[in-house]
Amino acid sequence: MTSIFTVHAASGYEQLMGRWSRRLATKFIDFAGLAAGEKILDVGCGTGSLTFELAKSADLTEIQAIDFSPVFVEAARQRNTDPRITIAQADATALPFADGTFDRSLALLVLHFVPETGKAVAEMRRVVRPGGVAAAVVWDHYGGMPGMRMIIDTVAALSESGRQMRNRYCFQPMMQPGEMKRTFVEQGLADVTEAELMVRMDYENFDDFWAPIAAGEGPLGKYMTTLDTAELERVEAAVRDAYQAGRPDGPRSFASVAWACRGIVP
Repeated sequence: MTSIFTVHAASGYEQLMGRWSRRLATKFIDFAGLAAGEKILDVGCGTGSLTFELAKSADLTEIQAIDFSPVFVEAARQRNTDPRITIAQADATALPFADGTFDRSLALLVLHFVPETGKAVAEMRRVVRPGGVAAAVVWDHYGGMPGMRMIIDTVAALSESGRQMRNRYCFQPMMQPGEMKRTFVEQGLADVTEAELMVRMDYENFDDFWAPIAAGEGPLGKYMTTLDTAELERVEAAVRDAYQAGRPDGPRSFASVAWACRGIVP
């Protein structure tokens, strides 16, 4: 198994995370760097948040995008109108490209869902030419995602299974300070730099916040599908109360922080 991310529908992912990953993609591109004429690999492209932002950001020669999920691959292909972009289903731990094919390999919100993270970073290094860049970014689930922690902590207060889910969610791979940097160094990348990137997640109301999770999208949604009707109603009522915080339902905004890391291929 090469991904632990749960996806049912591309539209559900877009509401859950795609709209925010697009905001993060622009900051990640600035961090990772780009130059005209380069060939770029997007590892774990999802619905194309980074892929299509790359196409807008520089005069690139080629963008290859891969994802393990056929749902994501099909959705991204349907969106694509750029002849420079090719989207395929592939495994991040066994990339179907020759050594040194790309100038940069980038992974947006992917590595924490890959069980063999070190192997994925090694592959990102392998397919980049000497002097090129490998870079990745993941959310800080433990300390940088207050909107999601609001759900997690509410669920954890209601049941033992919720507490166990919180333990898994908060400590996925690559999310602790310095963890991704150490992995990049261990896989032979040079001049490794780690930074924090922040975006805001803005919701119109509670339903906008809750709907994709209730529909089973992502790791929190997967947990919700294990609950019976009464348990789910109890969780929803408690999370709604936390979201509204004693005020009428309506817009809410959460600052969300991600860890970013880049290194040079020797």
